[in-house]
Amino acid sequence: MTATKGLEGIVATTSKISSIIDDTLTYAGYDIDDLAKNATFEEVIYLLWHGSLPTTSQLAELTKQLADNAAIPVEVLNHFKTYPIDKVHPMGALRTAISLLGLYDDESDVMSDEANYRKAIRIQAQIPTVVTAFSRVRKGLEPVAPRTDLSFAANFLYMLNGKEPSSIEVEAFNKALVLHADHELNASTFTARVCVATLSDIYSGVTAAIGALKGPLHGGANEQVMKMLSEIGSVDQAVSYITAKLDNKEKIMGFGHRVYRKGDPRAKHLREMSKKLTEITGQPEYYEISIKIEELVTTQKNLPPNVDFYSASVYHSLGIDHDLFTPIFAVSRTSGWIAHILEQYSNNRLIRPRAEYTGPGLQKYVPIEKR
Repeated sequence: MTATKGLEGIVATTSKISSIIDDTLTYAGYDIDDLAKNATFEEVIYLLWHGSLPTTSQLAELTKQLADNAAIPVEVLNHFKTYPIDKVHPMGALRTAISLLGLYDDESDVMSDEANYRKAIRIQAQIPTVVTAFSRVRKGLEPVAPRTDLSFAANFLYMLNGKEPSSIEVEAFNKALVLHADHELNASTFTARVCVATLSDIYSGVTAAIGALKGPLHGGANEQVMKMLSEIGSVDQAVSYITAKLDNKEKIMGFGHRVYRKGDPRAKHLREMSKKLTEITGQPEYYEISIKIEELVTTQKNLPPNVDFYSASVYHSLGIDHDLFTPIFAVSRTSGWIAHILEQYSNNRLIRPRAEYTGPGLQKYVPIEKR
Protein backbone atom coordinates (compact mmCIF):
# COMPACT_ATOMS: atom_id res chain seq x y z
CA MET A 1 0.00 0.00 0.00
CA THR A 2 1.23 3.48 -0.88
CA ALA A 3 -0.18 6.57 0.83
CA THR A 4 -1.40 9.63 -1.03
CA LYS A 5 -0.89 12.74 1.07
CA GLY A 6 -4.18 14.54 1.70
CA LEU A 7 -5.94 11.85 -0.38
CA GLU A 8 -5.23 14.08 -3.37
CA GLY A 9 -6.48 12.52 -6.57
CA ILE A 10 -8.22 9.67 -4.73
CA VAL A 11 -11.85 8.98 -5.73
CA ALA A 12 -13.45 7.91 -2.46
CA THR A 13 -17.10 7.47 -3.41
CA THR A 14 -19.76 7.98 -6.06
CA SER A 15 -22.30 10.78 -5.76
CA LYS A 16 -25.16 12.36 -7.70
CA ILE A 17 -25.11 15.62 -5.74
CA SER A 18 -22.46 17.85 -7.29
CA SER A 19 -19.53 17.63 -9.68
CA ILE A 20 -16.36 19.52 -10.56
CA ILE A 21 -15.33 18.63 -14.11
CA ASP A 22 -12.98 20.76 -16.24
CA ASP A 23 -13.29 23.66 -13.78
CA THR A 24 -17.10 23.61 -14.04
CA LEU A 25 -19.11 23.20 -10.86
CA THR A 26 -22.58 21.72 -11.11
CA TYR A 27 -25.30 20.83 -8.63
CA ALA A 28 -27.16 17.74 -9.88
CA GLY A 29 -26.16 18.70 -13.42
CA TYR A 30 -27.01 22.41 -13.19
CA ASP A 31 -24.10 24.78 -13.87
CA ILE A 32 -23.32 27.01 -10.90
CA ASP A 33 -23.40 30.05 -13.21
CA ASP A 34 -26.99 29.27 -14.14
CA LEU A 35 -28.01 28.75 -10.51
CA ALA A 36 -26.18 31.82 -9.18
CA LYS A 37 -27.98 34.03 -11.70
CA ASN A 38 -31.45 32.54 -11.37
CA ALA A 39 -32.08 30.31 -8.35
CA THR A 40 -33.17 31.01 -4.81
CA PHE A 41 -31.36 29.22 -2.02
CA GLU A 42 -34.57 27.35 -1.21
CA GLU A 43 -34.60 25.95 -4.76
CA VAL A 44 -30.99 24.86 -4.35
CA ILE A 45 -31.75 23.09 -1.07
CA TYR A 46 -34.49 21.14 -2.82
CA LEU A 47 -32.22 20.40 -5.78
CA LEU A 48 -29.43 19.03 -3.60
CA TRP A 49 -31.77 16.91 -1.49
CA HIS A 50 -33.99 15.58 -4.28
CA GLY A 51 -31.87 15.76 -7.44
CA SER A 52 -34.29 18.01 -9.34
CA LEU A 53 -35.52 21.58 -9.17
CA PRO A 54 -38.85 21.94 -7.35
CA THR A 55 -42.23 22.66 -8.86
CA THR A 56 -44.17 25.64 -7.50
CA SER A 57 -46.02 23.47 -4.99
CA GLN A 58 -42.88 21.59 -3.93
CA LEU A 59 -41.03 24.85 -3.35
CA ALA A 60 -43.94 26.27 -1.38
CA GLU A 61 -44.02 23.17 0.82
CA LEU A 62 -40.27 23.27 1.51
CA THR A 63 -40.36 27.02 2.21
CA LYS A 64 -43.19 26.51 4.71
CA GLN A 65 -41.41 23.61 6.38
CA LEU A 66 -38.25 25.69 6.82
CA ALA A 67 -40.22 28.66 8.18
CA ASP A 68 -42.24 26.51 10.57
CA ASN A 69 -39.13 24.90 12.04
CA ALA A 70 -36.81 27.91 12.33
CA ALA A 71 -37.32 28.61 16.04
CA ILE A 72 -34.80 27.02 18.41
CA PRO A 73 -35.42 25.74 21.96
CA VAL A 74 -35.19 28.35 24.70
CA GLU A 75 -32.68 26.08 26.45
CA VAL A 76 -30.26 26.59 23.56
CA LEU A 77 -30.75 30.36 23.68
CA ASN A 78 -30.08 30.35 27.42
CA HIS A 79 -27.03 28.15 26.91
CA PHE A 80 -25.41 30.91 24.83
CA LYS A 81 -25.41 33.10 27.93
CA THR A 82 -23.15 30.59 29.71
CA TYR A 83 -20.45 30.72 27.00
CA PRO A 84 -17.21 32.64 27.67
CA ILE A 85 -18.30 35.37 25.24
CA ASP A 86 -14.98 37.20 25.24
CA LYS A 87 -13.09 34.02 24.30
CA VAL A 88 -15.29 31.80 22.16
CA HIS A 89 -15.23 32.03 18.37
CA PRO A 90 -18.68 31.82 16.74
CA MET A 91 -17.64 28.59 15.00
CA GLY A 92 -16.97 27.01 18.39
CA ALA A 93 -20.34 28.22 19.60
CA LEU A 94 -22.04 26.89 16.46
CA ARG A 95 -20.40 23.48 16.79
CA THR A 96 -21.63 23.19 20.37
CA ALA A 97 -25.11 24.53 19.64
CA ILE A 98 -25.85 22.14 16.78
CA SER A 99 -24.79 19.22 18.95
CA LEU A 100 -26.99 20.61 21.73
CA LEU A 101 -29.99 20.84 19.39
CA GLY A 102 -29.80 17.09 19.00
CA LEU A 103 -30.53 16.66 22.70
CA TYR A 104 -33.86 18.44 22.29
CA ASP A 105 -34.96 16.54 19.18
CA ASP A 106 -37.16 13.57 20.08
CA GLU A 107 -36.23 11.92 16.79
CA SER A 108 -32.50 12.44 17.16
CA ASP A 109 -31.68 8.73 17.14
CA VAL A 110 -34.58 7.57 14.97
CA MET A 111 -32.98 6.40 11.74
CA SER A 112 -35.92 5.93 9.36
CA ASP A 113 -35.79 7.81 6.05
CA GLU A 114 -38.82 9.85 7.09
CA ALA A 115 -37.34 10.83 10.45
CA ASN A 116 -33.98 11.73 8.89
CA TYR A 117 -35.70 14.01 6.39
CA ARG A 118 -37.66 15.74 9.15
CA LYS A 119 -34.40 16.26 11.06
CA ALA A 120 -32.80 17.60 7.87
CA ILE A 121 -35.53 20.23 7.65
CA ARG A 122 -35.11 21.19 11.30
CA ILE A 123 -31.33 21.51 11.14
CA GLN A 124 -31.38 23.54 7.92
CA ALA A 125 -34.13 25.77 9.32
CA GLN A 126 -32.49 26.31 12.70
CA ILE A 127 -28.84 26.86 11.85
CA PRO A 128 -29.37 30.50 10.73
CA THR A 129 -31.35 31.13 13.92
CA VAL A 130 -28.46 29.71 15.96
CA VAL A 131 -25.85 31.89 14.23
CA THR A 132 -27.86 35.11 14.46
CA ALA A 133 -29.02 34.50 18.03
CA PHE A 134 -25.47 33.89 19.26
CA SER A 135 -24.28 37.00 17.44
CA ARG A 136 -26.85 39.13 19.25
CA VAL A 137 -26.52 37.50 22.67
CA ARG A 138 -22.77 38.09 22.77
CA LYS A 139 -23.46 41.80 22.20
CA GLY A 140 -25.97 41.94 25.02
CA LEU A 141 -28.92 42.07 22.61
CA GLU A 142 -32.04 39.92 22.60
CA PRO A 143 -32.33 37.38 19.78
CA VAL A 144 -34.74 38.28 16.99
CA ALA A 145 -37.35 35.61 16.32
CA PRO A 146 -37.54 34.27 12.75
CA ARG A 147 -40.38 35.40 10.50
CA THR A 148 -42.45 33.16 8.28
CA ASP A 149 -43.01 35.75 5.55
CA LEU A 150 -39.38 36.29 4.54
CA SER A 151 -37.12 34.27 2.26
CA PHE A 152 -34.28 32.23 3.79
CA ALA A 153 -31.70 34.90 2.86
CA ALA A 154 -33.86 37.83 3.98
CA ASN A 155 -34.75 36.13 7.25
CA PHE A 156 -31.11 35.59 8.16
CA LEU A 157 -30.25 39.26 7.67
CA TYR A 158 -33.43 40.29 9.51
CA MET A 159 -32.61 38.09 12.53
CA LEU A 160 -29.02 39.32 12.51
CA ASN A 161 -29.70 43.05 12.34
CA GLY A 162 -33.27 43.38 13.59
CA LYS A 163 -34.46 45.16 10.46
CA GLU A 164 -35.59 44.11 7.02
CA PRO A 165 -32.75 44.08 4.49
CA SER A 166 -32.83 45.89 1.15
CA SER A 167 -33.42 44.01 -2.07
CA ILE A 168 -29.77 44.30 -3.13
CA GLU A 169 -28.66 42.91 0.24
CA VAL A 170 -31.02 39.96 -0.12
CA GLU A 171 -29.82 39.38 -3.69
CA ALA A 172 -26.18 39.38 -2.60
CA PHE A 173 -26.74 37.11 0.37
CA ASN A 174 -28.92 34.69 -1.57
CA LYS A 175 -26.22 34.48 -4.25
CA ALA A 176 -23.57 33.75 -1.62
CA LEU A 177 -25.72 31.00 -0.11
CA VAL A 178 -26.24 29.41 -3.53
CA LEU A 179 -22.52 29.52 -4.35
CA HIS A 180 -21.45 27.95 -1.05
CA ALA A 181 -24.14 25.25 -0.87
CA ASP A 182 -22.07 22.29 -2.02
CA HIS A 183 -18.67 21.51 -3.46
CA GLU A 184 -18.30 17.81 -4.13
CA LEU A 185 -16.19 15.87 -1.58
CA ASN A 186 -14.55 18.75 0.28
CA ALA A 187 -13.02 18.29 3.73
CA SER A 188 -16.13 19.01 5.80
CA THR A 189 -18.43 16.99 3.53
CA PHE A 190 -16.05 14.03 3.65
CA THR A 191 -15.96 14.37 7.44
CA ALA A 192 -19.76 14.28 7.58
CA ARG A 193 -19.91 11.18 5.41
CA VAL A 194 -17.23 9.38 7.44
CA CYS A 195 -19.16 10.18 10.62
CA VAL A 196 -22.59 8.98 9.49
CA ALA A 197 -21.13 5.96 7.69
CA THR A 198 -20.88 4.48 11.19
CA LEU A 199 -24.69 4.99 11.30
CA SER A 200 -24.28 7.84 13.73
CA ASP A 201 -27.10 10.39 13.71
CA ILE A 202 -27.48 13.41 11.44
CA TYR A 203 -26.73 15.89 14.27
CA SER A 204 -23.38 14.17 14.83
CA GLY A 205 -22.66 14.33 11.10
CA VAL A 206 -23.34 18.06 10.85
CA THR A 207 -21.43 18.75 14.08
CA ALA A 208 -18.42 16.85 12.74
CA ALA A 209 -18.62 18.80 9.48
CA ILE A 210 -18.66 22.10 11.37
CA GLY A 211 -15.53 21.01 13.23
CA ALA A 212 -13.77 20.44 9.91
CA LEU A 213 -15.04 23.71 8.43
CA LYS A 214 -13.69 25.60 11.44
CA GLY A 215 -10.12 25.20 10.20
CA PRO A 216 -8.54 28.13 8.32
CA LEU A 217 -7.53 25.91 5.40
CA HIS A 218 -11.19 25.22 4.69
CA GLY A 219 -13.87 27.62 5.88
CA GLY A 220 -11.89 30.25 7.72
CA ALA A 221 -10.20 31.80 4.69
CA ASN A 222 -12.68 34.63 4.05
CA GLU A 223 -12.30 35.90 7.61
CA GLN A 224 -8.54 36.06 7.04
CA VAL A 225 -9.09 37.82 3.70
CA MET A 226 -11.05 40.58 5.41
CA LYS A 227 -8.33 40.92 8.02
CA MET A 228 -5.82 41.37 5.18
CA LEU A 229 -7.99 43.98 3.41
CA SER A 230 -8.37 45.91 6.65
CA GLU A 231 -4.63 45.83 7.30
CA ILE A 232 -3.88 47.14 3.79
CA GLY A 233 -6.42 49.93 4.19
CA SER A 234 -5.89 51.71 0.86
CA VAL A 235 -5.16 50.80 -2.75
CA ASP A 236 -1.75 52.47 -2.76
CA GLN A 237 -0.59 50.16 0.05
CA ALA A 238 -1.68 46.96 -1.69
CA VAL A 239 1.39 46.41 -3.87
CA SER A 240 3.96 46.76 -1.09
CA TYR A 241 1.88 44.66 1.34
CA ILE A 242 1.33 41.74 -1.04
CA THR A 243 4.84 41.91 -2.50
CA ALA A 244 6.31 41.62 1.00
CA LYS A 245 4.16 38.58 1.72
CA LEU A 246 5.11 36.93 -1.55
CA ASP A 247 8.80 37.65 -0.95
CA ASN A 248 8.47 36.00 2.46
CA LYS A 249 6.71 33.04 0.83
CA GLU A 250 3.59 33.66 2.92
CA LYS A 251 0.25 32.26 1.80
CA ILE A 252 -2.21 34.82 0.42
CA MET A 253 -5.59 33.71 1.71
CA GLY A 254 -8.40 33.42 -0.81
CA PHE A 255 -6.28 32.26 -3.76
CA GLY A 256 -5.87 28.91 -5.45
CA HIS A 257 -7.84 25.72 -5.04
CA ARG A 258 -6.80 22.10 -5.18
CA VAL A 259 -9.51 21.05 -7.66
CA TYR A 260 -9.45 24.08 -9.99
CA ARG A 261 -6.72 24.85 -12.49
CA LYS A 262 -8.14 27.78 -14.45
CA GLY A 263 -9.97 29.37 -11.54
CA ASP A 264 -12.90 28.98 -9.18
CA PRO A 265 -16.09 29.55 -11.23
CA ARG A 266 -17.89 30.94 -8.17
CA ALA A 267 -15.52 33.86 -7.64
CA LYS A 268 -16.76 36.06 -10.48
CA HIS A 269 -20.29 36.21 -9.08
CA LEU A 270 -19.09 37.53 -5.73
CA ARG A 271 -16.65 39.88 -7.44
CA GLU A 272 -19.65 41.50 -9.14
CA MET A 273 -21.60 41.75 -5.87
CA SER A 274 -18.54 43.15 -4.09
CA LYS A 275 -18.33 45.98 -6.63
CA LYS A 276 -22.02 46.84 -6.22
CA LEU A 277 -22.17 46.63 -2.45
CA THR A 278 -18.94 48.48 -1.68
CA GLU A 279 -20.15 51.35 -3.86
CA ILE A 280 -23.50 51.45 -2.08
CA THR A 281 -21.91 51.41 1.38
CA GLY A 282 -19.33 54.04 0.47
CA GLN A 283 -16.38 51.69 0.87
CA PRO A 284 -15.23 51.11 -2.71
CA GLU A 285 -11.65 50.83 -1.51
CA TYR A 286 -12.24 47.25 -0.39
CA TYR A 287 -13.23 46.22 -3.89
CA GLU A 288 -10.40 48.24 -5.43
CA ILE A 289 -7.85 46.70 -3.04
CA SER A 290 -9.21 43.26 -3.88
CA ILE A 291 -8.83 43.88 -7.61
CA LYS A 292 -5.24 45.05 -7.12
CA ILE A 293 -4.42 41.96 -5.04
CA GLU A 294 -5.99 39.70 -7.66
CA GLU A 295 -3.88 41.31 -10.39
CA LEU A 296 -0.68 40.86 -8.38
CA VAL A 297 -1.21 37.30 -7.22
CA THR A 298 -2.57 36.10 -10.55
CA THR A 299 0.36 37.64 -12.42
CA GLN A 300 3.15 36.63 -10.05
CA LYS A 301 1.90 33.28 -8.76
CA ASN A 302 -0.59 32.25 -11.45
CA LEU A 303 -3.16 31.70 -8.71
CA PRO A 304 -6.69 32.95 -9.41
CA PRO A 305 -9.02 33.92 -6.54
CA ASN A 306 -11.38 31.37 -5.04
CA VAL A 307 -14.89 31.86 -3.66
CA ASP A 308 -13.57 33.04 -0.28
CA PHE A 309 -11.71 36.05 -1.65
CA TYR A 310 -14.61 38.27 -2.73
CA SER A 311 -17.09 36.85 -0.24
CA ALA A 312 -15.11 38.71 2.43
CA SER A 313 -15.89 42.20 1.10
CA VAL A 314 -19.47 41.15 0.29
CA TYR A 315 -20.16 40.07 3.87
CA HIS A 316 -18.38 43.12 5.27
CA SER A 317 -20.56 45.36 3.12
CA LEU A 318 -23.64 43.63 4.51
CA GLY A 319 -22.57 44.76 8.00
CA ILE A 320 -21.68 41.25 9.12
CA ASP A 321 -19.06 40.80 11.84
CA HIS A 322 -15.92 39.30 10.36
CA ASP A 323 -15.85 36.31 12.69
CA LEU A 324 -19.32 35.34 11.45
CA PHE A 325 -18.09 34.74 7.90
CA THR A 326 -17.34 31.05 8.47
CA PRO A 327 -20.59 30.35 10.38
CA ILE A 328 -22.43 31.84 7.39
CA PHE A 329 -20.50 29.43 5.18
CA ALA A 330 -21.88 26.68 7.45
CA VAL A 331 -25.44 27.99 7.14
CA SER A 332 -25.21 27.47 3.38
CA ARG A 333 -23.06 24.34 3.31
CA THR A 334 -25.44 22.56 5.70
CA SER A 335 -27.64 22.01 2.65
CA GLY A 336 -24.82 20.14 0.95
CA TRP A 337 -23.76 18.28 4.09
CA ILE A 338 -27.30 17.04 4.59
CA ALA A 339 -27.58 15.98 0.95
CA HIS A 340 -24.41 13.90 1.31
CA ILE A 341 -25.49 12.50 4.68
CA LEU A 342 -28.81 11.34 3.25
CA GLU A 343 -27.02 9.90 0.22
CA GLN A 344 -24.58 8.06 2.50
CA TYR A 345 -27.44 6.58 4.52
CA SER A 346 -29.17 5.42 1.34
CA ASN A 347 -26.27 3.22 0.22
CA ASN A 348 -24.04 2.93 3.23
CA ARG A 349 -20.71 1.24 3.74
CA LEU A 350 -18.41 2.03 6.63
CA ILE A 351 -15.60 4.31 5.45
CA ARG A 352 -12.41 2.74 6.74
CA PRO A 353 -9.25 3.42 4.69
CA ARG A 354 -5.82 2.02 5.46
CA ALA A 355 -2.56 3.77 6.34
CA GLU A 356 0.91 3.16 4.96
CA TYR A 357 3.01 2.28 8.00
CA THR A 358 6.30 4.20 8.25
CA GLY A 359 7.31 3.37 11.83
CA PRO A 360 10.05 1.02 13.11
CA GLY A 361 10.15 -2.65 12.21
CA LEU A 362 9.08 -5.49 14.48
CA GLN A 363 10.38 -4.95 18.04
CA LYS A 364 10.45 -7.05 21.19
CA TYR A 365 9.10 -5.98 24.55
CA VAL A 366 11.85 -5.13 27.09
CA PRO A 367 11.01 -5.13 30.82
CA ILE A 368 11.04 -1.63 32.27
CA GLU A 369 14.00 -2.29 34.56
CA LYS A 370 16.15 -3.12 31.54
CA ARG A 371 15.27 -0.11 29.39
